[in-house]
Amino acid sequence: MEIVEKRPVSLPEMEIHIQEMKKRDKELNFRSKKVEEYLKNVPKVKEYEKLIKALEEIEISRLNEKHITLIVNILPVDLDSLRTVLSGENITLKDDDLKKIVETVIKYV
Repeated sequence: MEIVEKRPVSLPEMEIHIQEMKKRDKELNFRSKKVEEYLKNVPKVKEYEKLIKALEEIEISRLNEKHITLIVNILPVDLDSLRTVLSGENITLKDDDLKKIVETVIKYV
């Protein structure tokens, strides 16, 4: 098995991949079943692609694909939640940038 690409995947994207695997393989393996079960219980944004694009359009230089995926998966709707989500990452953002992110997420939640 060869790794072709390594990139963060949002939960809605993962759900699409799980459904494709289900069609292809008829039955999911143990881990895939657990992921599917988890995804059924997690709130998701229906227009996640638009949210990703909107977050990219904010043009915060230090905000990369990994951070955007993390934000789309967690959907923080206040500054404290966003700070908590990003606390494990090596990124420091100004309060104005954090507010822009939260305002953008709120539009899609």
